[in-house]
Amino acid sequence: MTIVSSSPWLTPETHARLVRELAALRRSTAGEQDGDDEIARHTHRQARIRQIEDVLRGAVVGQDPPDDGIAEPGMVLTVEYDDGDTETFLLGTRDEAGHGDLEVYSPDSPIGRALHGAKPGDRREYRVPSGGAVRVTLVGAEPYGQHRHGDR
Repeated sequence: MTIVSSSPWLTPETHARLVRELAALRRSTAGEQDGDDEIARHTHRQARIRQIEDVLRGAVVGQDPPDDGIAEPGMVLTVEYDDGDTETFLLGTRDEAGHGDLEVYSPDSPIGRALHGAKPGDRREYRVPSGGAVRVTLVGAEPYGQHRHGDR
């Protein structure tokens, strides 16, 4: 397995949302009561707190990667599948959300791992859960900040 990046890339909006969620989760753990339901909720909250802390630790926030056309976290990728369909998405953490019509794929997803380091014109292949292979060609890659400002 290829490790894509040790530091997650986050938009400033996602970073702020995660910080708020973490504060709310920490507040909600105070004054908990006994009972199976509350124990289950507490366990779930603690797991989410650890997950957010892991994402925030060392996160690269809002700093666009270089505009070099290379697929990496923080880049908006446009790809073409063998059937001619194209798709544009942000390569970022699963916690990225609310970017309009822009899908977000994790660098650790099959397509994210396959495309990491690709340059426009590179053709890559990845496996889907059903076991089939999907071939995809990177058409372009631009930093998220430039893509976002270009949409306005």
